[in-house]
Amino acid sequence: MGANFSKLDVVERFFSGTGCSYDRVAVVCTCGFDRAWKKRIIAAIPAQSLRILDQACGTGILTLAIARAFPGCRVTGVELRDEYLDIARGKARSAGIANVDFLLGRAEDVTVDECDCITSSYLAKYAELGPLIANAARMLRPGGVIIMHDFTCPERPLFRTVWHLYFRLLQTVGGRIWPEWRTVFHELPQFIRESTWLSDTLAALRDNGFRDITSESLTFGAATIVTARKPLHPASG
Repeated sequence: MGANFSKLDVVERFFSGTGCSYDRVAVVCTCGFDRAWKKRIIAAIPAQSLRILDQACGTGILTLAIARAFPGCRVTGVELRDEYLDIARGKARSAGIANVDFLLGRAEDVTVDECDCITSSYLAKYAELGPLIANAARMLRPGGVIIMHDFTCPERPLFRTVWHLYFRLLQTVGGRIWPEWRTVFHELPQFIRESTWLSDTLAALRDNGFRDITSESLTFGAATIVTARKPLHPASG
């Protein structure tokens, strides 16, 4: 319980007042890799999906991209922050995207009708992973897929050094351009280094009976995508 409140506090401290600049920061401060990572997520979504849930959807970057890529599918974005949801809904209206809706709430708590796929980007390190993945197992149809993406700290010394230097640059230059992101630029590196989201996610997926679990390191170890499938038939006892 205490750890959960601590992570919620981190989310509030990191993201309060950042909605209007989120989209630009996501692109610029990842050197454009955010777009490439989200394309990898979309490519992993089963082609026949009719119901997709995007958890911690933020301003709707991934949610709306999924809705465009799957026009015959119903896509639901879930987000904890009203500030971000208002932006996501406005973008959907402006773009005339009708196959998407948004719900306010914690990803660990919100449930929807059976899904073919559940996606998330940058959620795992902030989430209570046991309840999150148990909830996903209940919502997914047999054969449904979960796709989770988040930052990781590079393991190779050279890439880790570059990673640290880049955050130093964001702390000095980025903080001047986007002062509302100073807390993130200064605290996020340590938060990522200390996060055990990847190993905890893999363990929780196994504990909840998922199969075909894969973990793919991206961009010299700066991010990872995890995918897993709910079995077509329950495991026999």
